[in-house]
Amino acid sequence: MAQVDYDHLDERLKRLAAKDEVVGLAVAVIENGDVTFAEGYGVTRLGGDPVTADTVFRWASLSKGVASTTLGKMAQEGQLTLSDTISQFNTSLRLPLGGEKVGTLEDLLSHKIGIVPNAYDTRLEDGGNPVDIRKSLARLKRVCPVGDCHTYQNVAFDTVSEVVASVRGLSFEDVVELELFQPLGMQNASFGLDALKSSLSWAEPHRKLRSSPKPVRRTVNQSYYRVPAAGGVNGSILDLARFAQAQMGLEPDVLNADTLTDLHTPRIYTRREQSSMSRRYGGHLRDARYALGWRVYKYGTPGYRVVGHRGAVDGYRSLILFDPERDSGVVALWNSNARTPVGVQFEVMDMIYGLEPKDWMQLDTNRG
Repeated sequence: MAQVDYDHLDERLKRLAAKDEVVGLAVAVIENGDVTFAEGYGVTRLGGDPVTADTVFRWASLSKGVASTTLGKMAQEGQLTLSDTISQFNTSLRLPLGGEKVGTLEDLLSHKIGIVPNAYDTRLEDGGNPVDIRKSLARLKRVCPVGDCHTYQNVAFDTVSEVVASVRGLSFEDVVELELFQPLGMQNASFGLDALKSSLSWAEPHRKLRSSPKPVRRTVNQSYYRVPAAGGVNGSILDLARFAQAQMGLEPDVLNADTLTDLHTPRIYTRREQSSMSRRYGGHLRDARYALGWRVYKYGTPGYRVVGHRGAVDGYRSLILFDPERDSGVVALWNSNARTPVGVQFEVMDMIYGLEPKDWMQLDTNRG
């Protein structure tokens, strides 16, 4: 029996899309294993065409779940093991005190490689070559021994793309296409700027500036496309919904239960994430932990186990949150830096769990 009131959700999303800071938005719901809702709202750019369920957005850091899933699948097929050290592969990553010689693929996927968070992202944004940047990471001061603490990464995380290419003899992008996009029917999923712009419908980025009452159209930033495992995926909301279904175990021929257990088993408590969740959402998400390219939380009361991630790159935002036991969840993509759409995940999951509704999208109240 459906728990989500889809007419109510549609009305709420129409109101959300009408807010000044929101340009375009796409949302899908998976309930009891089925994609029961997939709609677009707003426009692909100011003055442009309506967003549809097939409109392509950047997924930003949701790409990390795609990358970890690719490695997890390779591990289950015996092509590598997650306990292999990073240095066993032909990669450019160099860590302080030779950390790549002891750090494992599991450490890499769970951001436990001992360097400052988001190391040298600014160099990437300034046009630096990811290979050169990864080599230079060895000169950083170690913040903890490899495996001891969680420090979120982008340039370093993209070492995954080099590992995949080293083992398979194909580009990371080609392997993902063959192993995930095609078998899961992710018809509009792709990598890179050219693929984004060649989509029949694609959402252009916008950013709200202090000096402007409405978001301003941006040029698509190429930087994070150069680290495809960390932030290079494009896709529609239907593609993201299909990927979510696979993460729930609904595509066992592509991703088996053992692979998903590996991917979603927490490896480390993320104190910084927990502090952010408590400050913004009053403990609705708690016990924040990081698995392999995925975040894991306890949701609401009594504390349902949910898996998810969020993404952000200039002019785009994304999220995925699901309960793998209930085969239910929500995904969203939008082409601005607005924060209010983050509340979509809570409004949907509260309905799925039958919890008391709250104005998480801030349509009727103003929360600081």
